[in-house]
Amino acid sequence: MRRWLPSPWLSLGIWGGWLLLNQSLQPGQLLLAGLVAVVVPLLMAPLRPSPGPLRRWTVLAALILRVGRDVVSSAVEVAIGVLRSQKHPPKGGFVHVPLDLRDTHALAALAMITAVVPGTVWAELAPDHSVLLLHVFDLDDEAAFIAHFKQDYEHPLKEIFE
Repeated sequence: MRRWLPSPWLSLGIWGGWLLLNQSLQPGQLLLAGLVAVVVPLLMAPLRPSPGPLRRWTVLAALILRVGRDVVSSAVEVAIGVLRSQKHPPKGGFVHVPLDLRDTHALAALAMITAVVPGTVWAELAPDHSVLLLHVFDLDDEAAFIAHFKQDYEHPLKEIFE
């Protein structure tokens, strides 16, 4: 079964998405959706990375909740910063965050977290994966930001993946 459907959930999603986009349950659309749902995952299978080792599920759950909380609080802070920018302009700046992470899955998760949290406008990972360069919307204390970033995001990811 895995030979023809390497990702059954992905195939199901493609099949359903095709039918929703075409808004049709005609036999031809059902057949074409099935064909696309089988062929696309087969063609893309070599590009899929190997699954990462998840070690600490409780830490992962806490990290997801923390990121959700930070997304909401950062969105409110950015909105307030934009509204009061005439009188008190935000002090945006670049921050070099030294990284201890080396696992590619952990680095990918860190990149997604960085992209989701409002206030982080731009990010770049050094070629040797040792430093993450971030542009922060409003930066009061660089050392405090780095400590917060490492404690809230990097350390849990290190526990989960390394």
